[in-house]
Amino acid sequence: MKTAIVTGASSGIGFEISKMLLSMGYKVYGFGRDFSKVDFYDSNFVQEVCDITEVNAFVKIIDKIKKENQVCLLVNNAGVGYFGPHEELNPEKIHSMVSTNLEIPMVLCNVLLRDLKKNKGIIINISSVTAKYISTYGCTYAATKAGLTHFSESLFSEIRKTGVKVVSIHPDMTKSNFYRNANFSEDDSDSDFYVDSQVIADIVKSILMQDSNIAVTDITIRPQKHRIRRK
Repeated sequence: MKTAIVTGASSGIGFEISKMLLSMGYKVYGFGRDFSKVDFYDSNFVQEVCDITEVNAFVKIIDKIKKENQVCLLVNNAGVGYFGPHEELNPEKIHSMVSTNLEIPMVLCNVLLRDLKKNKGIIINISSVTAKYISTYGCTYAATKAGLTHFSESLFSEIRKTGVKVVSIHPDMTKSNFYRNANFSEDDSDSDFYVDSQVIADIVKSILMQDSNIAVTDITIRPQKHRIRRK
């Protein structure tokens, strides 16, 4: 059975991707801080309650998974964002964004790369549309996502000859609980104003179904219209 590792799998995009992978016959190791609100059961959905920024403990869990499974898919989805003038952030928030959004995906790729090469696997990094543009009041968040995108591009160039695919997905405003730390959120008054998490899962499915000789490395997903809602 093919095995996937998905971070940020307890809600939103990560949860929808996990459900989609299960429907495709994958065994999914989903990492999240809290699965208590997940009203879903599948024997192949292994819920790993873990703070992924605790790197040493996290890597030990990954090593155990590697010994027992053939990991062929890594989805780096976990992300955190704090928004506002940069001077109003604190060092703890900055560290949290850099660690979760950039360091952990790099660590996971490092730890799993030999297995992914052996299995001709796929790495999917959930970046953000903010990686490509100036992001006023989101400088650090955008910088971490831009770093993730650049890392993905460079890693693909490094390992493409091994058959491993590396894909960056850049969603715009997505309906999820991601904006819980912000004073704004997606405008959910009209579905034209946001991307549904299920749409991201469908995009991941289309990536997995591509021919082995084709590599789609960069996908940007936007709602047809743009409007945010102030809290």
